[in-house]
Amino acid sequence: MIKLYDGGVYLLNGQEIVPDTEDVQKVLSSKGININKEQAAENTMAYGILKKHNTSDNMENLKIKFDKMTSHDITFVGIIQTARASGLKEFPIPYVLTNCHNSLCAVGGTINEDDHMFGLSCAKKYGGIYVPPHQAVIHQYAREMLAECGAMILGSDSHTRYGALGTMAIGEGGGELAKQLLKKTYDVKRPGVVAIYLDGEVQKGVGPQDVALAIIGATFGCGYVKNKVMEFVGPGIKKLSSDFRIGIDVMTTETTCLSSIWVTDDETKKWYETHYRPEAYREMKPGDTTYYDGCVYVDLSKVKPMIAMPFHPSNTYTIEEVNANLTDILHECEERALVSLDGKVEFKLTDKIRDGKLYVDQGIIAGCAGGGYENIVDAADILRGHYIGADEFSLSVYPASTPIMMQLAKNGRMADLLETGAIVKTAFCGPCFGAGDTPANNAFSIRHSTRNFPNREGSKIQNGQIASVALMDARSIAATAVNKGFLTPATDIDVEYTSPKYFFDRTIYDNRVYNGWGNPQPDVEIKFGPNIKDWPEMVELTDNLLLKVASVINDPVTTTDELIPSGETSSYRSNPLGLAEFTLSRKDPEYVGRAKEIQKVEKLRESGMCLCEAEPSLKPVIEMIKQSFPDVKGKNLGYGSTIFAVKPGDGSAREQAASCQKVLGGWANIAKEYATKRYRSNLINWGMLPFIMDEDFAFENGDYVFVPGITDAIKNKDEIIKAYVVNKDMKELSLKLGDLTDDERDIILKGCLINYYKE
Repeated sequence: MIKLYDGGVYLLNGQEIVPDTEDVQKVLSSKGININKEQAAENTMAYGILKKHNTSDNMENLKIKFDKMTSHDITFVGIIQTARASGLKEFPIPYVLTNCHNSLCAVGGTINEDDHMFGLSCAKKYGGIYVPPHQAVIHQYAREMLAECGAMILGSDSHTRYGALGTMAIGEGGGELAKQLLKKTYDVKRPGVVAIYLDGEVQKGVGPQDVALAIIGATFGCGYVKNKVMEFVGPGIKKLSSDFRIGIDVMTTETTCLSSIWVTDDETKKWYETHYRPEAYREMKPGDTTYYDGCVYVDLSKVKPMIAMPFHPSNTYTIEEVNANLTDILHECEERALVSLDGKVEFKLTDKIRDGKLYVDQGIIAGCAGGGYENIVDAADILRGHYIGADEFSLSVYPASTPIMMQLAKNGRMADLLETGAIVKTAFCGPCFGAGDTPANNAFSIRHSTRNFPNREGSKIQNGQIASVALMDARSIAATAVNKGFLTPATDIDVEYTSPKYFFDRTIYDNRVYNGWGNPQPDVEIKFGPNIKDWPEMVELTDNLLLKVASVINDPVTTTDELIPSGETSSYRSNPLGLAEFTLSRKDPEYVGRAKEIQKVEKLRESGMCLCEAEPSLKPVIEMIKQSFPDVKGKNLGYGSTIFAVKPGDGSAREQAASCQKVLGGWANIAKEYATKRYRSNLINWGMLPFIMDEDFAFENGDYVFVPGITDAIKNKDEIIKAYVVNKDMKELSLKLGDLTDDERDIILKGCLINYYKE
């Protein structure tokens, strides 16, 4: 079904794969091809797009300016507040503010709608585009109204992926969007490019989520495409509709790739024509001889209905495999959960077995992954004439935009769904991050959405709650609903798919979306609700640094959901201090208290008191440091907290995973590696040191890590930074910061991005 090539490959005429072996040049010469690897690597679609958008004269160290940007209502307040503090005058490129996350005013009274009014007033003042709540999820609006072949879009959501429409899109933390608003650049080393070679044709009943999960399962664990661009090529593409391609593409985020891009063709052209934007199309394909850093071969004909079991999109099986080995696989998931949940709550899946079958409590088809038109009409075809039953099982369907919902209403598919007992709801991302359709305690939900991390469905481990989510395709969710909650692959259902034509009606957008692009109104006053707060002031990095470990996380991977929970906490993301109270609340509830105690001492130091006076228990620590570093004094020794995590940052682009630590006095993370580029970038933009250590060391809460001469080490671009665990007899550690641009070094030295741009 899926094959990963051991090394690079050449792709000839978009069809033939030639592995990069010792005799590859002989093979190429025999075909009359004389081109070296470096030249062939410049023939990728990705290279051409990056070159077009690179403002430097160096294609190894890119300085990218994007064509457009998009954010939703969890992120745009913080981004605009950052840019305002740094001198924002007007939006220099089209910037779309959608309202699809905090759409329900269920927490904190007016604060969600206050954020929406902030967004609308900013769109007026700075010349932006504002999409009201329930009109469209962020990525569907971007597909329908923003994507263009050969363009680049930056979004403050990790699933910013429009490669299937010929647009290279990247999801990043808010700091990177603030830079673009300030007419600065997105700085990144030229990424590797991996071919995703699609061959064959999918069998009836297999959907895009099935293909996506198969790819994620094969690539995530080994990091095959980490921080690279996935370039989709091969003869199988022409047999997939645009909706199908989009459904695969949006899930590439879960492989930890940087971005994606696809070959475009007449099917892509038809998409743009359907959406009244034919000028946005152009044919895109790799050169006749193209070199890729790797290749993932996918035989579409062998992909079966898939399921990603709790608690990660890469925990994949075929549904057939799960049903055949039910007890063993469910028990294995329970064992894995002991690591993810730290044994804080009892988690059971084996109790979902009824009469030898797996019973599911809930089905959801929603969001940027599941809410597409074809997913829903195929699900309606499967469900037509059936009833989902009157037991625990429920089914909710969220079309990804109002135009999709309008078409489902016009062609009767919405009525078909409602007749089964399913509920059809407006465009909303809530089920994807725990702000809607939270299951009952111990319930098991199957979802065509993006992620199934622990507690992401909305349960609260700190309150003794646990529910779980498995990811599946809409078609198999519908098949399971036909069998009233018993797990069923869509390939087991005899159905005739009707494939009704889609007619896009943009009237609702024309009448409801505020489009102020190119027409800023500086005199408009921004509307600030009482929850919207400015970022607190942050000091510059001191010459030397004393870090106290405030949390130790030894899980193999730590998600951003664990660093700062989603769900109802998202309503507080316009309030840096308020949100910070939730930091690590599901993973380490004592962290906030520890961090605050450390920060209290640092605030006294900043006011002029020496550390030993501010916290007498530090006296033996400082004395031990001075034995080896006598020049260390109060004013040149900063004090802050740090966390150790093996591999933090998998998942969301949310900058708050880093900024909340900084707001609480964090100065660094120490890790074996970072799960994604975007989390590491978030740390840097908030002035935090993204330390890496190769050696093994068993940190404990309360350990003191002294980093002498840190500012000089950053300025001198030292590869190895010596640090010492002071309470362990000055145990020496070797830390690294990895590659940093000159601007990133300055941002860390200044204390954060806001300070950097103020100067």
